[in-house]
Amino acid sequence: MIDRANLISLATAVPPHRLTQAEAADRTRDLFAHRLPDFGRIARIFKSTGIEARYLVKPIEWYLEPVGWPERTAAYLEGAQDLFVAAAEKAMAAAGCRASDIDTIVTISSTGIATPSLEARAAGRLGFRSDVERVPVFGLGCAGGVSGLAIASRLAQARPGSTVLMVAVEICTTAFRLDQLTKVNMVATALFGDGAAACVLRTGETGIAAIEGAGEHMWPDTLDIMGWKTEERGLGVIFDRDIPPFAERNVGPAVDGILERLGIARESVDRFTCHPGGAKVITALESTLHLEQGALDHERAVLSAYGNMSAPTVLFVLDRVRAAGLPRRTVLTAMGPGFSCGALSLARAA
Repeated sequence: MIDRANLISLATAVPPHRLTQAEAADRTRDLFAHRLPDFGRIARIFKSTGIEARYLVKPIEWYLEPVGWPERTAAYLEGAQDLFVAAAEKAMAAAGCRASDIDTIVTISSTGIATPSLEARAAGRLGFRSDVERVPVFGLGCAGGVSGLAIASRLAQARPGSTVLMVAVEICTTAFRLDQLTKVNMVATALFGDGAAACVLRTGETGIAAIEGAGEHMWPDTLDIMGWKTEERGLGVIFDRDIPPFAERNVGPAVDGILERLGIARESVDRFTCHPGGAKVITALESTLHLEQGALDHERAVLSAYGNMSAPTVLFVLDRVRAAGLPRRTVLTAMGPGFSCGALSLARAA
């Protein structure tokens, strides 16, 4: 029997610049109200997101000036490296290991282009071995926290005793666009923040929890629901307004199917830990997963304090769930481009 991969440690990190939602609304009004006729109605999104504050890799003044691909890429590379190092150092310290002990690094990021990839750029600062295996993964979007953890667990299982570091880092705020006079751009401006989360995984050692298994579901003909557009001045956000109702109709059955394939009874799940894509998405998830309204309290708290950081966000939620007392079985879920849904089951260490 193959040993399960164990989640040995979990750590999070945010950049230094905190922006309140009230300030974000005021600055956005100054920039767009005179150029966007329907701004007054659209701007209500700043109050309905459930967000109080977010963290940015750049001071607010940087976002108020026109910037193109070179400036956005430079901000991504600098900010992502700093967050990668901060989260990885905390996770390795919590696991009682050093960078030289890491055998495999899984890097999850979809908000910028880095070649060489982020773990290679951070290697000198952290001290990874020259023979460390690198697995950079791009394009998973908000689903990356769950899917990345699943990838890392399978790599740990494939090489029993090896140590795998998974880092999810997203710099969503570089997608803020002054030239986009659209509701979608306003939603992104009201929703996104920056952050990173890191985990250390290994077989044969008791940690936070054992990873029981994971799976994904992808719906056909849904490429236009969520993702990025590559445009002249930077990445453009793809957000379908029907994401919450789509989630309410489809995510529950998809998660049930994943659990069935894993041989896990739905009624044995003590808590679902979900990616909080937005206030309406959280409500939709409570409905589709047959939870009481308000059950996803840690999701709302993370959304309020940090905004939607894409891939790392679900791991911020897991960190809060762990601090409150991890239940016997927890199932992580996240939706992402594809359109897709991932789920991963964690069993608390005895």
